[in-house]
Amino acid sequence: MYLARFSYDVLPVNRQRAIEFILREVKAARSDGLNARLLVPLTRHHDSAALQFELELSRLDQLDQFRERGVGTGEETGNWMRAFSEILVCPPAVEILRVAEAQQAP
Repeated sequence: MYLARFSYDVLPVNRQRAIEFILREVKAARSDGLNARLLVPLTRHHDSAALQFELELSRLDQLDQFRERGVGTGEETGNWMRAFSEILVCPPAVEILRVAEAQQAP
């Protein structure tokens, strides 16, 4: 299993609006049958992300498929991306992680 994690940095004044954008992304992922969640850090170091979106994937190509489908029609996705990017302090950081499965002893 893989995790794709998008880290978003926003100003405190834009936090609630950013949460709404990310929740829309969570809803779109779940409607595609993917497990997704909004992560809100309770503690964080200086210059770390204010909010994160995490997506569970069984295959890496699911990430491209999800990103291409977006959060609605092509026009809706474009509008969503433009509006969300207006409140981001910088482009999102993207991490792709592989979940290490526990090895069973022989």
